[in-house]
Amino acid sequence: MPRSEARVATDRPARYAKQLAAHMGRKIEAAFSEETGRGTLTFGAGTATLEAQPDALLLVVEGERENLPGLEDVVGRHLVRFGARDELVVEWHRDNGEAGLVHRNDEDPQDV
Repeated sequence: MPRSEARVATDRPARYAKQLAAHMGRKIEAAFSEETGRGTLTFGAGTATLEAQPDALLLVVEGERENLPGLEDVVGRHLVRFGARDELVVEWHRDNGEAGLVHRNDEDPQDV
């Protein structure tokens, strides 16, 4: 399945993953385990996995190729909003070499 990944540098990856899963869980199926540091978001158009690493939050979205930009947008946009104080940057890299979206605080997503 086509996929896109983003490694978001932060000293609070588990906090952001938990917050993202809790927020998204109001509208879709979402889960996060503090024990494993992993979570999932299940959208109609695909899935997202969240993995808290020591110094970053690893995001992976998977879906049909035409759905990747939408998945990147919803996950990246929400995470950047939650991490405004930490000035999080979400830069997606697609598995076929295409540039993905880039999300920064108070900016619209941009193609790279």
